[in-house]
Amino acid sequence: MTTRPELRGTFGAVSSTHWLASAAGMATLDAGGNAFDAAAATGFVLQVVEPHLNGPGGDVPILFFDAPAGRARVICGQGPMPQAATPAAFRALDLPRIPGSGLLPATVPGAFGAWLRLLEEHGTMRLGQILQYAIGYAADGYPVLPKAAEAIGVLTELFRDEWAESGRTYLVDGAAPRPRSRLRNPALAETFRRILKEAEAAGADREQQIRAAHRAFYGGFVAEAIDAHLRTDMLDATGRRHRGLLTGDDMARWEPRTEATASRGYRGLEVHKPGPWSQGPVFLQQLALLEGFDLAAMGLDSADHLHTVIECAKLAYADREAWYGDPDFTDVPLAALLSDGYAADRRRLVGEYASDTLRPGTPMVRPPRIPPLDLADPPVGPYWQGQLYDGLPTVVPPVVAATEARGDTCCLTVTDRHGNMVAATPSGGWLKSSPVVPGLGFPLGTRGQMAWLEEGHPNSLAPGKRPRTTLSPTLVLEEGRARLAFGTPGGDQQDQWTLGFFLAHADFGLDLQRATETLAWSGEDRPGTAVRSSASSCTWPRCAIPACAH
Repeated sequence: MTTRPELRGTFGAVSSTHWLASAAGMATLDAGGNAFDAAAATGFVLQVVEPHLNGPGGDVPILFFDAPAGRARVICGQGPMPQAATPAAFRALDLPRIPGSGLLPATVPGAFGAWLRLLEEHGTMRLGQILQYAIGYAADGYPVLPKAAEAIGVLTELFRDEWAESGRTYLVDGAAPRPRSRLRNPALAETFRRILKEAEAAGADREQQIRAAHRAFYGGFVAEAIDAHLRTDMLDATGRRHRGLLTGDDMARWEPRTEATASRGYRGLEVHKPGPWSQGPVFLQQLALLEGFDLAAMGLDSADHLHTVIECAKLAYADREAWYGDPDFTDVPLAALLSDGYAADRRRLVGEYASDTLRPGTPMVRPPRIPPLDLADPPVGPYWQGQLYDGLPTVVPPVVAATEARGDTCCLTVTDRHGNMVAATPSGGWLKSSPVVPGLGFPLGTRGQMAWLEEGHPNSLAPGKRPRTTLSPTLVLEEGRARLAFGTPGGDQQDQWTLGFFLAHADFGLDLQRATETLAWSGEDRPGTAVRSSASSCTWPRCAIPACAH
């Protein structure tokens, strides 16, 4: 039994974390656009209607399958660290780690440029047709989600006393908006309108207009406003005030890149993920380990099934911590990590008992390196503690209210009648982590928080380097054609929750709706991407569920 039917069609489909964004994507398909046009329209609307989960200043990996070309690719919308961002710069500020909020962890905003790149290279519609929905909702208003209202409520004092531009953007008469009330963002609407005006003034050619929009954002008035904003001292998660490191020059030198995906076969399917600048390959490593087990014989959601999958997840995530980083700066042994021989060696570590030890492997006989985990609470105020316990690029005043402001990341998938497919997980640049840029109507992303300050690790901080992100959409091909596109919010849990769904379909034969409604679970005995802490598992025989009642 399922709560909803599996929907099927021949024209196209759009799914996202907000109904207005999905409607904009579907309207774009109805107007003659393809999956890439619809995905961009959906993505821009998400930046408006889910400001507690993402924004134009955030980041996004965009996986797509181009049916005419017959291949899957990924657009990296993860902007790099500023040129001034070095471990020495943070040591000079007497900071033991990169704070999770404010201006210091800001990276180059990648989401806006990534959607433009997808539209320019693979779309068919003009920028005005794509942006019209986002502009409309920003100017005329949208219903505030209850979770957004809760997050703004938790941050009201901060917005009133410190982040004044955020207060002007999100507070109504000095208070949080009521859930489902209409909220407008006229500054963001004007930002989009001005970008569009400058784009259309560049000429009649569609691609020319999109390139002009990129220049307006990364080399024009948007970059100028961000550059000025970052020169102001702002309160952050340290409990102190700091100015940022990002500059207009950092933005002007950046371009989104289309890259090869990381991929691996599984049960006759071809699974594609973003590269090791994300956590995407951890999904593939789990599949490589699980290929040696007969999961179907164990029974869906049985103790053996969950034990096996969670133990394999621990091994894959340990490798993520030791080996993943920006491949432009570090030699990530990805081919070895995904090889059959390496998976066979690691598979022998899955035993009858749950492991409570972090066990990264040694691909190519190279020793793994994970910096020491600092579990001590730093001697500073509640803003830092909110970041420490939440484990996300977020500032939350009282720790007791942290759960009210939690929530992270969006997701969208689109397919069209031509066989094109897109999966993306926009995130960052949300209202919880950084103050709104005056005049622009959106905050910056704080993904720099996820880099190590200790030098020599694959994810160590360096100028121009992409901090490793948790964002991880998935595309699946079968016999050279698009088969599945999926993703989820959830930080470190993304490649565990989606793995359960995928295995329910690929190993247990459930249709997509039934697979979606199966048990969702995840383990937490690994360092959190932002928290840098670990939790131990139960050691009861054949149990691999952390914090269980045993």
